[in-house]
Amino acid sequence: MKILVSNDDGIYSPGLRALAEVATAYGEVRVVAPDVEQSAMGHAITISRPLHCRPTPLGGLEAYRVNGTPADCVALGTHLASDSSLLPEPSGWDKVDLVLSGINLGSNLGNEIWHSGTVAAAKQAALLGIPAVAFSTPVNGKEPDFALLKPWVGKVLEALLRTTQPFLINVNLPPKPKGLLWTRQSVRMYEGRIVPGEDPMGRQHFWFTATPDHEPEEGTDRWAVNQGLISLTPLRLDLTDEARLQQAYQLVR
Repeated sequence: MKILVSNDDGIYSPGLRALAEVATAYGEVRVVAPDVEQSAMGHAITISRPLHCRPTPLGGLEAYRVNGTPADCVALGTHLASDSSLLPEPSGWDKVDLVLSGINLGSNLGNEIWHSGTVAAAKQAALLGIPAVAFSTPVNGKEPDFALLKPWVGKVLEALLRTTQPFLINVNLPPKPKGLLWTRQSVRMYEGRIVPGEDPMGRQHFWFTATPDHEPEEGTDRWAVNQGLISLTPLRLDLTDEARLQQAYQLVR
């Protein structure tokens, strides 16, 4: 199995390294990730300038850094797999079988999915017909314990790789997992605020903050992580509001 690993925290993120190391137990791994942090970039793609892909030492892993977004990295990584002659050291890859994104330093729960670069990398794979999983974990003032989380990442992969059907899964790992739970996305509203401030030079600046305005609903991704469970949320690319579409049909009849 050929496994492409990417993220939005950048090529040197410890979460990326942890995910790639786990993935080596399931196939041949290649890392293609942003050269700098691209958090909250969503599904942005670069069309105004060329991209560069440079080999990057990463603990014995085959890795490349790209001056682009997470979606750029997955699109470029799959293209390079189909034409590996473009790489400095051509390999035997002819396709990508699975894309893994993360492990993101910070959760991607509920409405955070909309602007997540981590999830966008997985979505880009799904758009190309490739099974994909996005992994994230909360950061509460200190770096996550990746040694503790890595066996749980393996459990998730083992569960998902049993199916032959294409999938797009958003996974959130609590700091100390107790088990796995299939969940739905929490879609309640967030309190979004603009917080003005002043930098050391006396110039005004602004921070955007967003916090949930309600307790998590049972069975959702946020609820599961609060219970110490790994949340596995299946996503889809079709954003059509089917109920409203049916209402519209009724109105025009």
